[in-house]
Amino acid sequence: MKEKLYTIPLMDAFKADGECPFCYVERKLEEHTLDFVLGPGASYMEDDVRAETDAMGFCRTHFKKLYDYGNRLGTGLILKTHFKKLNQELDEQIKMFAPSRVSIMDKLKKSKNTENAARTSIGAWAASTKEKCYICDFYKKTYQRYLDTFFDMYRKNPEFQELFRSCKGFCIPHFGELADEADRVLSDKEKKQFYEVLFPLMKENMQRLYEDLDWFCDKFDYRYKDADWKNSKDALPRGMQKAAGGFPADPPYTSDR
Repeated sequence: MKEKLYTIPLMDAFKADGECPFCYVERKLEEHTLDFVLGPGASYMEDDVRAETDAMGFCRTHFKKLYDYGNRLGTGLILKTHFKKLNQELDEQIKMFAPSRVSIMDKLKKSKNTENAARTSIGAWAASTKEKCYICDFYKKTYQRYLDTFFDMYRKNPEFQELFRSCKGFCIPHFGELADEADRVLSDKEKKQFYEVLFPLMKENMQRLYEDLDWFCDKFDYRYKDADWKNSKDALPRGMQKAAGGFPADPPYTSDR
């Protein structure tokens, strides 16, 4: 199989032998984007990049990761011009703002489904700022290509097929995405074969992790304090990853790596 842009990183992810190869891909993509935005290449000084970061901004999680990265000047310049845009939008929103009038019937009709919905144009605008993030957007666009590559390799590459069969499964979010994507791109025959591998793989490895967590908790019982930890010492971060994705034990990704 001819090697493509996403093939080698995906092979590396499965060879890393972690709890979820797609969490590995996600982490590498995020680190690459942090380097692109704030790293030695100074992409934040490019007009087209700055225009995108000004327009989209970053989510709470990635603002924190930009801060941890260590390039204070770069982060400051990005934030400065982003605030210029935010202030312009704020002025426009305040000029257009008109509070709604609530009738008695409106109050009676209030339901749980509408309690969290924005009631004003400013509320909707503020909510929209939380939904946009330059790094999340880059990840989502690139991640789909990795999913496409996964199924292309699953069909054509015997070495990759074996890596898939012998891996430790996936975190629950990425497991769901794989199941959905398989239903979309595979033939009926291929779906049957794929799910016959994927589902037992997940059940086996979820049970393995449960047993690691069970023993981790038992080790706090005085009766087992001298017993071997087996594979449970890092059961907490692995369990968190399996349940929700990511690498909870990772230190901040910084510019001096």
